[in-house]
Amino acid sequence: MVKTEKKNPFFQKILFRGLDGIEWLGNKLPSPLLLFAILAFLIVLLSWIFSGVSVTNPSTGEEMEIQNLFSAAGLEYIFSNAVDNFIGFAPLGAVLVTMLGIGLAEQTGLVNASLKATVFAFPEKLLTAALVFAGVMSSLAINAGYVVLPPLGAVLFLGLGRHPIAGLAAAFAGVSGGFGANLFLTSTDAILQELTADAASVIDPQYAGTINVSMNWYFAAISVVLITIIGTWVTHKVVEPRLGKYQGETEANVDKLDKQEKKGLKYAGLSFVITLAVMVYLSFGPLRGDGSYIESPFFSSLVFVIFLIFFVPGLVYGIVSKEIKNDKDLTKLLGKTMASMGGYIALAFTAGQFIAYFGETNMGTILAFKGAEFLQDTGFDGFGLILTFILLTMLINFFIGSSSAKWTILAPVFVPIMMNLGYSPEFTTLLYRIADSVTNMVTPLLLYLPVIIAFAQRYEKKIGIGTLISIMLPYSIGFTIGWLILLIIWMLVGIPVGPGAGIHY
Repeated sequence: MVKTEKKNPFFQKILFRGLDGIEWLGNKLPSPLLLFAILAFLIVLLSWIFSGVSVTNPSTGEEMEIQNLFSAAGLEYIFSNAVDNFIGFAPLGAVLVTMLGIGLAEQTGLVNASLKATVFAFPEKLLTAALVFAGVMSSLAINAGYVVLPPLGAVLFLGLGRHPIAGLAAAFAGVSGGFGANLFLTSTDAILQELTADAASVIDPQYAGTINVSMNWYFAAISVVLITIIGTWVTHKVVEPRLGKYQGETEANVDKLDKQEKKGLKYAGLSFVITLAVMVYLSFGPLRGDGSYIESPFFSSLVFVIFLIFFVPGLVYGIVSKEIKNDKDLTKLLGKTMASMGGYIALAFTAGQFIAYFGETNMGTILAFKGAEFLQDTGFDGFGLILTFILLTMLINFFIGSSSAKWTILAPVFVPIMMNLGYSPEFTTLLYRIADSVTNMVTPLLLYLPVIIAFAQRYEKKIGIGTLISIMLPYSIGFTIGWLILLIIWMLVGIPVGPGAGIHY
């Protein structure tokens, strides 16, 4: 546990009171399961009230209006798609499949043994930074970081006698808040590049052809360091002091490894290396595909890859440690893992309905276009325009969770506007990535928010949306301030945001 700083108690007291107020207010809401059910009903009601409200897509000329789910056709959609909305809830399959692998590693004792080895081999002072850094870099695996890192961060912190929710929060902050940063190019870069180039071609087809996938790489790479530093500072100075000492049961211990655990780790480590080698071979061989590497069949199958990377060593460790003597033992351990996910499965049903209804009504899309009209009407230029665009995108992120879905809507509107005002399409995309990332962890429409709540409830049964948002808000504020300062410096110096990608058009 990190002790409360005495140098600035007044600031800390005011900050904690504000966060406590947010937590109190947020936790006055119903349980997440019931909350999403209520929100789904409200979407149906609002679709009826605002039925017929429409906007015209300026890039296509197509008219789009709010669809009434309280009509005969809407009710037919609700009843006939209830099961599909549940099964189609994006994180559901990924979470359950991944947790089968992670759960087996936990149940057999591999995670606990690995934790002990980590505690004695890894400097504790660097653990938080390593966790945030791993979260930022996890965007290489698209959304897999949401499922893998927060629960592991919680276990690592717990084993060190620190609050597990702080470990979960540090990992979650890195994964969600650092989504726009990476040392390498990711599939997100490829998706945004295509959308940006299409939008830029309306103004300058020749320039659009020069926009490449590395258009934001310089800024994104430097941002990894920035997010890691800020995430570590917020965890140590704000989150852990506010959470205090963990009062729950300590599920992990940090006693030295015994002979059996060392043997199990040895064979589990060997199986991990072999499994990883096989995965690397598959990624460059049978699962390479014909397109770019990051868009290959291998990368589209990362959920199953992560399952195998945890499952195989967990199985080997279980056999060596005698936790798994036969197939019945294996089935029992996997059953325990799925039983612990029962609450999340129930939550996924109501969350899936809400997300589907919101998309079906077109409300998010229409709000985005209305926001674009507002920006165009402000008459701002310079940094006032940039700041307004960032704030508007942050607001829209509370209504549309998917990064690519938002940019599909916003790019055709904002890229031409910013080009006409002298800013390059690459720079506009960078502004979007900043705004999209910093509010990910505090928007209820983030698809993986129910997942994080489910993980947190393993340590704090009564934790709700209010508690989680109050914990994550300091990260969101810190990342926003840090990124804005970096952006101002970048603009003043005039550094390209990527290879061949300047700030001005």
